[in-house]
Amino acid sequence: MTEKLAIKGGRRTIPEGAIKKWPPIDDVDRKMVMEALEGNVLTTGPNCQALQEEFAVWNGNRYAITTNSGTGALHMCVAACGCGAGDEVIVPAYSWSSSATCILHHNAIPVFVDIDFDTMNIDVDRIEAAITPRTKAIIVVHLHGLAVDMERVTDVARRHGLKVIEDACQAHGATFKGKKVGTWGNCAAFSLNQNKCFCSGEGGMFVTDDEDLQEKAKQLWSFGETRTPVEDRDYHAYALGWMYRNNEIIAAFGRAQLTKLDGYLEAQKANAQRMTECLRGVPHLLLPAEPEGFEHDWYNYTIRFDMKALGHEEDAAAFRDEIMKALQAEGVQTAVWQRFILPAMTVFRAKNGYGKGCPWSCPHAAPVDYSPDNFPVAQKHADSHTGMTTPLRAPNGPEVAELVAKAFGKVMKNVDQLEDLE
Repeated sequence: MTEKLAIKGGRRTIPEGAIKKWPPIDDVDRKMVMEALEGNVLTTGPNCQALQEEFAVWNGNRYAITTNSGTGALHMCVAACGCGAGDEVIVPAYSWSSSATCILHHNAIPVFVDIDFDTMNIDVDRIEAAITPRTKAIIVVHLHGLAVDMERVTDVARRHGLKVIEDACQAHGATFKGKKVGTWGNCAAFSLNQNKCFCSGEGGMFVTDDEDLQEKAKQLWSFGETRTPVEDRDYHAYALGWMYRNNEIIAAFGRAQLTKLDGYLEAQKANAQRMTECLRGVPHLLLPAEPEGFEHDWYNYTIRFDMKALGHEEDAAAFRDEIMKALQAEGVQTAVWQRFILPAMTVFRAKNGYGKGCPWSCPHAAPVDYSPDNFPVAQKHADSHTGMTTPLRAPNGPEVAELVAKAFGKVMKNVDQLEDLE
C-alpha cells in the first residue's frame, strides 16, 4: 500500500520523544561523580586507579591504563609495539581516522587493506599480500562492535613475526569464539566517548597482558616519564612522551557506568535481534551480519542499501543520502557514520603529515600507493550505508526497534517517491 512519506508531507512514523537519549543517568552516577568532585584529587587519582583495575577484571586483561581518549590509547599501542620511523602498519581501508592517524603519530606508515563487505571488517584474506619487510604490526578494527576473525589474524602475525593491535574502541563485550576482544592481540584500545557502549563522556583504555608493553605505553602516556602520577615521580623525560592521562571526575563516571555495562549490552542485543526480525523482508536492505562464532555488541546497527536493485549504482552515495533524509523525516535517528574511505582522506593523499613529506619522505620509508581505486569494497560500503546507535541503546526497548523498522519499511516500500526530490 502506498503511503505518503513524511518528507513529502505525510505523517511521521516515530513520534517526537519516543527515542530516549543515551546514556541513562541515575543516582549511582550522581553519587560517584559528586564524591570525586568533592575529593582531594581532581587529576589522576584513586578513581583512575580503580577504573583501570575494574575494567581489566571485566575484560579479562592483566593490565589496563585509563586515558583521555581511545585515540590516545591507540597511539600508546603503536608506541608500545615498537613501531617507528619507516615501519609499516597494516590497517583496514575503512574505519575512523584515528585507526590510521595513530600510526602517523609515531612516524610510521599506514598500509591499507580493503574490507570484507559482509562483515565490514578488514578482509583477512588480503592481509598477507600487504606484508613487506618493513611491516611491524597489524591493526585490526572490530568495526561497529563485530569482532575480526582473530584466529586467522594472529596466525598470520605469528608466521611473520608481527605484533597485533586491536582497535576495540567500539567493541566492548564483543567476542570471537567466546573470547572477548582486547584479549587476542598484543595490546588493545577502547574508547569511552559518549557514543560508546561504555561511556564516561570522553576517555579511553589501553589494555595488555604483557608487562613490557604496559611499561612502554605508560611512558608515552605521561610525558615520557617512567613513574606514574601516583608514584614518587622524578619528572625526568626518558623518551618522547605525550599527556594522555585521565582525570578523577571522568573516571568516577566511568566506574559508575561500568557497573551497568553488562545490562546495557544485553539490552542492545535484544533490541538488535528484534530490529533484524522486523526488517527481514523489507526490500532493498542488506542487514548487518553476525557470523557463527561471533557475538556482536551492536554498538552501531549498520544497514546497506542494495543500490544495484534500486538502479542507483552510479550515484549510490547521492541516492543513499536521499533515502537517509526520508528516514530522518520519519523520526529515525540514523546517519552516515563515515562517508570517506581512509585512503581518500587528505591527510593520507597529500603524504605530508608533518610537513616536507614526513613521515613518507623519511629515508627509512618505502613508497606506498593510496589510490582509492585499490579499495573498491570499502568505497562500495561507504557509499551505501547508514547506521544507528541510540535507537538500540538503553533505556530504549524492543518497542523502539519495532518503530524504527516500521519507518524503514515505509520508506523502502515507497522509495519511488524520492526519485523526484532535488
